Amino acid sequence: MRDLFEEASGKSPLDPEEAVRRTTRGPRRKRFYATAGVVETADGFAVTLDDRPIRTPSGRQVVAPVREIADAISAEWDAQQEIIDPLTMPMTRFANSVVEAVVDRVDAVADDVAKYLGSDLLFYRAGHPEALVAREAAHWDPILFWAADALGAHFILAEGIVHVRQPDSAIAAARAALPTDPWSITALHVVTTLTGSALLALALLRGVLDQDQAWAAAHVDEDWNIEKWGVDEEVAARRTARLVDFRAAAGILKALNPVVG
Repeated sequence: MRDLFEEASGKSPLDPEEAVRRTTRGPRRKRFYATAGVVETADGFAVTLDDRPIRTPSGRQVVAPVREIADAISAEWDAQQEIIDPLTMPMTRFANSVVEAVVDRVDAVADDVAKYLGSDLLFYRAGHPEALVAREAAHWDPILFWAADALGAHFILAEGIVHVRQPDSAIAAARAALPTDPWSITALHVVTTLTGSALLALALLRGVLDQDQAWAAAHVDEDWNIEKWGVDEEVAARRTARLVDFRAAAGILKALNPVVG
């Protein structure tokens, strides 16, 4: 069971793309259990296989903070057929990341998210064509206005890719809005790395955007290029894989923070 969790976790527990790459390597394991379930414990809700609690490679028991999350993890295990495919188990990979790598270093993970606030996707704008400029503004400006009004975080925009140093006060204000529980901060980290924007992740957390709006905002430039030049199948496949992990992380945020869309 521990080996299977290790296979599902990925090289970096906070890098969902690396997790996807790793799960495509090596032999698949046969299903070794009859049923998956959930039991309530003093600390939350534990996922079980044939009444045995799931544990991470280091031996830590996986206990979700709310039943909705535990049910989702259990459902992934229950859905496996003769051969277990960790690629289809994003919630399981997520749970392993939280328990193995985040519960003891929440502040460090929050600091890693905060690094994106220095070069967030939303700060760097196209100079042309006008239609793309307008589309970026339509998706991104409301989030920046919200950050200024609701968080007191006033950021600076730039045209092109030349780095612009953001005010320390803006970064600190947005950093203060990050969640402090390990499951939420891990989910926020995943959304941030997948979208390239800590502000989009915070907007999702606070219910300013729903999942579809956040995902669309993260791909404004990519979708523009698709409209002009067509779909690159390899890029599309990577985006589909990232979306699986994005929806899992967004599901975690919604379960723990009901305002999430």
